[in-house]
Amino acid sequence: MTTSVPTRRVFVTGATGYLGVRLIPRLLARGHHVTALARAASVGAVPSGCKVVVGNPLESGTFVEQVRGADTLVQLVGVPKPAPWKGPEFRAIDGPSAMAAIRAAREAGVRQMVYVSVAHPAPVMRDYIAVRSECEAAIAAAGLVATILRPWYILGPGHWWPLALQPVYRLMEQFPGTRAAALRLGLVTIEEMLVTMLWAIEQLPSDSRVIEVPEIRRLGRSHA
Repeated sequence: MTTSVPTRRVFVTGATGYLGVRLIPRLLARGHHVTALARAASVGAVPSGCKVVVGNPLESGTFVEQVRGADTLVQLVGVPKPAPWKGPEFRAIDGPSAMAAIRAAREAGVRQMVYVSVAHPAPVMRDYIAVRSECEAAIAAAGLVATILRPWYILGPGHWWPLALQPVYRLMEQFPGTRAAALRLGLVTIEEMLVTMLWAIEQLPSDSRVIEVPEIRRLGRSHA
């Protein structure tokens, strides 16, 4: 990726999560100003070099004032290692935290919200997909300009087991009846996700955009 981009002011929720702890150092390394939201008990896990705001990600009033002036709000709060049986947790954490971030982004007047959703439709993870789809709809209803990323599974440290499915994906991609689903529900690497997120933060859109798995792969590889 080139470095000739304007300095951005980025507010990150879920700063101590799987993506957050890896995204923030990259943003800082490229000269961007990062403010991270964290609960009091998690402050020590926030990557060094960014401004830390102590607040409750489920309550926008605890952090909205610190969002003001940000170009982008990146919403990364979510239940770790999503699974089909975690529906109640998705409803208690993923949904409310995204709604709080949406309220804060709208009230603070950010130029863009980056939201990591999930590929859909799909035959499993119905509760997870339902919550993320509701949040996508709420972003649109709020009138926010957003970049919505829709990965299916992100390969990375501690998340390698789906590699065993790659031969199945390759086979499905060969047949017209299954090719679209195989591409939409394909695997992406954490490197591809992080590079795509950086691109989205640095290339502010004028209108909302949705980035599906094939585009995550393309951007991740072409801008690495």
